[in-house]
Parts: sequence; C-alpha cells; structure tokens
Amino acid sequence: MSDTPKSPRSFSPANRLKIGFDKLVRTGLVLAVAVMLNYLGTQFSHRFYLSSQTNVGLSSQSLTILHSLTNRMTVTLYYDTHDQNNFYSTLLALANTYAEANKNIFIHTVDYVSNPGDAAKVKEQYHLPGDAQSPNSPPAKDLIIFDSPGRVPIVIPGAAIVQFQTVQIAKNDPDFDPSEQKMQLRKKPVLFNGEAMFTAKLLALAKSEPFKAYFLKGDGESSLSDSGNFGFTQFGLQLAQNFIYVQNLELAGNKSMPADCNLLIIAAPTTMLAPTDLQKIDQYLAEGGKLFMIFNYQSIEHPSGLEPILQKWGVNVLNDYVKDPDFSITGDDIKIRNFNLKSFVAPLTELSLQIVRPLPITKVDWQNPPANPPEVTELAFTSDGALLAHDSVAAPHRYPVIASVEQKPVAGAANPRGNTRIVVVGDSVFLGNYYIQGGGNRDFVSYAANWLLDRQELLGGISSRSITEYRLQLTRKQGQQLNWLLLGALPGSVLLLGWFVWLVRRK
Repeated sequence: MSDTPKSPRSFSPANRLKIGFDKLVRTGLVLAVAVMLNYLGTQFSHRFYLSSQTNVGLSSQSLTILHSLTNRMTVTLYYDTHDQNNFYSTLLALANTYAEANKNIFIHTVDYVSNPGDAAKVKEQYHLPGDAQSPNSPPAKDLIIFDSPGRVPIVIPGAAIVQFQTVQIAKNDPDFDPSEQKMQLRKKPVLFNGEAMFTAKLLALAKSEPFKAYFLKGDGESSLSDSGNFGFTQFGLQLAQNFIYVQNLELAGNKSMPADCNLLIIAAPTTMLAPTDLQKIDQYLAEGGKLFMIFNYQSIEHPSGLEPILQKWGVNVLNDYVKDPDFSITGDDIKIRNFNLKSFVAPLTELSLQIVRPLPITKVDWQNPPANPPEVTELAFTSDGALLAHDSVAAPHRYPVIASVEQKPVAGAANPRGNTRIVVVGDSVFLGNYYIQGGGNRDFVSYAANWLLDRQELLGGISSRSITEYRLQLTRKQGQQLNWLLLGALPGSVLLLGWFVWLVRRK
C-alpha cells in the first residue's frame, strides 16, 4: 500500500459551482448589455456611412414628405438578390432607410430566382408579364412595386433607377476585345435616382386619384402605342411612373376639351390643325389649362397652326432648326449642357439632353406688353457656336430650344382650371422611344410634367447621386497570382499556423 499522498482534485464540487456561477453571471451581463444596446438603438436610431457609395441618407424634402404620409404602404423588391450588377444592395439599403423614417412603410423582398413560389404569387397579384394571363410574355425581373390598400399599385423597372452613359472602352480595359476593329462601347452607371423615384411613388400612392393627361391625336402625331424608334410608348410610361394617367384625345367634330384634363400633350403634329381644334386649345389655355407642346423639325414645312397661339403667350417658334457642330455626334443631334439654373430643369446640369434638329424656342420681345404679361422663361440652350441650318448668313449664336410659360393670377380673378402653364420644346425625337434613353431625356419628362401640374414637392431638393465606378484591372498573370493567394496561400497559412500551435502545445 503506497504512502504517496493523493493530489487534490482540480474540479471539486465547490470549484465547479464557482466556475458555473461565474459563467452564468458573465453570460447575464453580456445579454444585459445586448438588450440595453438594442433598446438604445430603437430609441436613438442613427446611421453612420463609411462610404459614399452606401450613403443613402435622405434629403430634408424627402423626410418632410415621409412625415406627412399616414397610409400603410408596402415596397416590394422583386429582384435577383445575388446579381452583383443590378444595384439590389443599394436599393435595399435605401428602402430600409424609408421604412426607418416612416413606420407605415414595410419592405418585402422576393428573389424570383431562389424563391419561384413567392415570385409566382407576386406575378399573379400584380399581373406581371409572364403570369398565368400572359404566359408567352417575357418574364418580369428586377422590379420595384409600390402598393397601398385601396390604391392602384405602381410598378417600375429597376433599370429606371440608374442613369447610364455610353462610353468608349479603353484598350487597357478588361472588356476590350483586341480582335474587334470597330469602336467598342459600354454602358457606365453615372447617377442613382433612387431617392427621387421612391419619394415620388410613395407620394403618388398617398393621392386618391392620379392626374389625367390627354394626348392629342389625329393630326399626324406619333402614337402612344407606337413602339418604334419615334413612337411615344416610353414617354407615356414615364408619365405613368409619375402617377399621371395618359389617354388619347380627338377634338374633331363637336368634341370638347374634357373637364378632367389636367394636362394636354401635343407631340409632333405634321399637319395643320383644324380651326375648330385650334379654337378649343386656345380657350383651354385661357381657362388656365396646362400644355406640353413638343414640336418637330418637319413643322418647318408643315406648320401646325399652334405657332400664333403660342406667340400670344410670349413664345416664338422659329421656322428653322439648329446645328451645333462642336456638341454633336451624328451632325443632327446636339448635346445640350446649358440650363437655366433658376428653373425646374436645374437638376439636369449634372446630365445633358440629347436632342435632334431642334427648333429655336425664344421669348417674344414685346414692344407694348399686355397689362398682365405671362412669365416666359428660356430653359435650355445650345452652345455659343450653334448655327441655323437654312441660314448661311446668320452668325454663330446661343439658341434657346425649350421654354416655359406661366400666367400669374390676377387679383380678384380665378380661372376654372387654375393658372396657365406651358412647356414648349423644339424637338420631339429626343422624347421618342429610342432617344429618351439618352442623357437626362427621361428625367426631363418627369421634371416638365411635375412643373406643369404644380407638384412642387417633386421638383427640388431631391437630386440624383453620382456613382463612382471602381474597376480592378489585372493582367492574366496577376489574376492567376490572386487566385493562388486566395485559394492556396491564405488557407495554407491558417493550416500552417494551426499545425505550429498544435506542435507547441504537444511539447
């Protein structure tokens, strides 16, 4: 029998109880701190942005509008959440910021790739392309759906959130193809319009009825249903995204101007309007109507009859079109970069308008102005080197190509339709289905329509955010080295470190 004394037990019941109690207290303290931090986070919510690309803080104007909304609203992001090129993560961060600012806004994400069952329900609910009613249509993807009980849902494509610019691919760019002989181009994201779009759509849902716009037809104009390059399908869709319901209008015969006409659109007439139609339009404006007048260079040879009416309102439509060689790609188009900074087109200074053969739209220089003259503002201009196409004698000049008119109210008088507002544009091609995608053409439609309808809350203070594109350019050898580093060296170093620690502890 050995006389060697036994060593004391390391984990006696008392020690185990002490260690367990210590762990319990520590765990309780950690949970208490977590609960306190969550409580403080809900009471004093504020986000800090470490990158300009993730900064989705809202403007004061958006916050003012959000605080006035009381409707329950749902924003559904119908997206492929794993696509790295569709700006989903930025949109989700923006949507969460809106939900944080207004507790009546709820965010719902549906991944149509990973969750086809949920996607099918959304397609059926909102009658998206590719549902049971339109199985042969291309499937819908990357959409933002704004919905509220008792309102008509608003569905917009995700592509409308980002403004792209076509740029030439440099030779050192990874996308450059050395075998291609022609100039290589790609679309580069330059502006993010998420805040302006979200605020406009949520505000539209708060309204019980959309505005009504009437599109005059029957005088050679392109159609809203024409999906060709010069049709106005995209123009109509852009108005619809601004909660403006558009329908065709014919004034022939005994038909009168509809009483619910909030906005009259006359786009590129190629024939002379009937005298009775001109009289109805003249009366509509005198009653305080709103007119979006879009000319085309063909009206040089085929006047519409609207020119004298506009002249009464202080606007001259010159019988020629402008060329600006220093700011043109094809010779017919013009990049418009000069805007009136004190008008509703001021936000377009970060972009440009790409217009085609525009007519000069100038302010009438009245020698004897009327008692209460309308306020005419020239909005967009060519460069100082622009020329008239059919006047070889005229010196280079800076020509206005877009103008607005507003009739200020007379004291003690009120028009049935409010205050007259007119926007006159010297070109229609840039708002057709093909060119409306370029520059700020699509944005101009929204700004002009909202100004005409006096929706001041959608005009200022909500600007687009610039997108800084970072492109990592690596040679093939550098790419292979990076792969070896990520797939071999880093995991291998972790394994080596683990083996070294095991070896030391073993000794």
